[in-house]
Amino acid sequence: MTLAFPNPSRSFDETRNAVRFIGHDGMFEVRFFIEAGALAKSDVAARRAGSLEAKCLSAFDALRTSIHDIARKAYAQGRRPSYTLTAADFH
Repeated sequence: MTLAFPNPSRSFDETRNAVRFIGHDGMFEVRFFIEAGALAKSDVAARRAGSLEAKCLSAFDALRTSIHDIARKAYAQGRRPSYTLTAADFH
């Protein structure tokens, strides 16, 4: 099976300072986090006024396709129950 993202839900995790989203590989749920720092560097986040949470969620929504592509690459390199994506993953 391949990693898919059928559920568009995402949330801001204050403890991790990251946006949390879920992928699915068949029946298996895979948790992903993308650090706020990785999203804050995007043009979308930079143009937005407001809280860090609002900026990160807005940037995530704007970059969703590329974030999912990067998540798939991370997952393909080694399957784990959760992944944290950083700014380095976007280079």
